[in-house]
Amino acid sequence: MSKFILSLFFLVVLSLTYSTNTFAQDQPTDSTKAAKLFVITKTDGTEYIGKIISDDGREVLIETTTLGKIYIPKSTIKSIVEVTDDKKIVHGVYSATGPFTTRYAFTTNALPIEKGQNYALINLYGPEVHFAVSDNFNIGIMSTWIASPLVLAMKYSIKTKNERVNISLGTLMGTSGYLNNFRGFGGLHFANLTVGEREKNITFAAGYAYIDPGFNSYYSIPTEGSYVDGNSYPQYDYGRGVLAQGPIFSIAGIAKAGAKASFVFDSMVGLFSKPSFTDQVTTITPQGGYPDYTPGVYRHTITYSKKTTVALFIMPGMRFQSTDSRAFQVSLAGVSLFRGAGYAGYNNNVSFPFPMCTWFFKF
Repeated sequence: MSKFILSLFFLVVLSLTYSTNTFAQDQPTDSTKAAKLFVITKTDGTEYIGKIISDDGREVLIETTTLGKIYIPKSTIKSIVEVTDDKKIVHGVYSATGPFTTRYAFTTNALPIEKGQNYALINLYGPEVHFAVSDNFNIGIMSTWIASPLVLAMKYSIKTKNERVNISLGTLMGTSGYLNNFRGFGGLHFANLTVGEREKNITFAAGYAYIDPGFNSYYSIPTEGSYVDGNSYPQYDYGRGVLAQGPIFSIAGIAKAGAKASFVFDSMVGLFSKPSFTDQVTTITPQGGYPDYTPGVYRHTITYSKKTTVALFIMPGMRFQSTDSRAFQVSLAGVSLFRGAGYAGYNNNVSFPFPMCTWFFKF
């Protein structure tokens, strides 16, 4: 009898142990969830970072490192996002990434817009919209507030074996639109090399650009060589719309300056050349004066060469990202055009400020 009782007791203990283990295996969700960190955003914009202790459908109990345990009614919660990277928590505030991290001011980096995270932005000069066609191919449209000119933007990103190094190939193709009866056109074909993460990186870019404004010339374009006429004044290439082209280089970067702020730097330098001519005038027969006026005869010697303009663009700024779907950026830029000596030896260089404000929207 004692052996029977002992055996029965052993079976009961074994059953209870098995049941306890089975229950623990069947209920991994709550324990796993409690070990994770989440960002709970309320409808009024308040954010809490903590572990979810319980969720009864009406309210959520979370445990934060700063305020302890807090009950939040689910009716006031806008979103609950899991923290997948502890580095995104800066000074107790969660720093979202999103599609804006692919953009500096004017230039982009090699990182792709993740599929489903399209974005638009509004500049002072006009709007832009960019879509993720796939995980590594983006397409966008850029314009001004008068819808002219129009620019088509495309970028294909290439991942390397090193997750901190990315490469992309891109192109910008534009038309002057209705402002100049679609006669003007331009393009920029480039390659990017980005080193770093989405929140902190530097990009080196190089490409080739060309632009033809499509303007009609107010002067006839002379043929290279020499000719004789009665005009003693040399010809100048004022108002001629010709193709300007050349290489363009860029260095840009972004770095965190706080949980919701980032320092953004953008720059470009281009070496654009276009055909230019000089007209050397020599007198064959001088013009006669009063009262025996006779027309003069002059020889014009036309020589063509390439005229190079160096364009320098530097734009530092700050970006403030309030949420994962909204950001604002202000930039203070300077543009310089070095074109050498102009007519009669006058300085033809130009510099001017170009401040910018940009609003980002994820959709």
